[in-house]
Amino acid sequence: MATRDEMSQSFGRAADAYEQGRPAYPAESVEWMLAPSRRAEPAVRVADVGAGTGKLTRTLVEAGAEVVAIDPDAEMLRALRAHVRGVPTYEGTAERLPLPDESVDAVVLGQAWHWVEPVAGCAEIGRVLRPGGVLGLVWNIRDESVPWVRRLTEIMRGSHAEQMLAAGDPPVAPPFTATERRQWRWSREMTRAALTSMVFSRSYLITADEDERARVDAEITDLFDEVGAVEDATIALPYVTSAYRSVAG
Repeated sequence: MATRDEMSQSFGRAADAYEQGRPAYPAESVEWMLAPSRRAEPAVRVADVGAGTGKLTRTLVEAGAEVVAIDPDAEMLRALRAHVRGVPTYEGTAERLPLPDESVDAVVLGQAWHWVEPVAGCAEIGRVLRPGGVLGLVWNIRDESVPWVRRLTEIMRGSHAEQMLAAGDPPVAPPFTATERRQWRWSREMTRAALTSMVFSRSYLITADEDERARVDAEITDLFDEVGAVEDATIALPYVTSAYRSVAG
């Protein structure tokens, strides 16, 4: 099995699958995360860290934010630039941000905080935030209260994110203290092709050997047949979006 670091750096090898298979974020979740940073001015400058192919970036732009996108993987940033025009992109991580001191109003991470070392990450984010700036963390997690979705997770195995959130709120460190949390339930209509891309965009499977990938492919084929995700038909994949925010102290 690949190491945690290898998994965290694997996504560029599946950038196209990530773009097709991963969902965007509810606009309400983004507005809620940014709300504390809008108290002085409605327009805010936001760093999207671990931006990937730009799933969260797009929602931030639609919310009226001035966005800079940061990711450690050049291939993911290449895909982001193809889908989100006019957003500056830089290679970097939460622990090493290519930004000046006090240069942004908010730092947000979508599907990414579970890859971050929280003490170093929080210290670095605190450095680049302006006074009163906000740290926003958000995840789209499949709703496993639905039986077929729970079976899907059993087939492809739980993620680092799911394991972390099952244990409680995501860990933060100074200059941040406790986080606030909100949740939204929604669903996404997906074709069989999109569902398959979602499965194989996960780090565990990107880095898995061919035997494991073949096992998963065979089992999801049977599952998707059973639930009616055949040919161009769509099926609703339910999600729970969990967002967290914390203002720098």
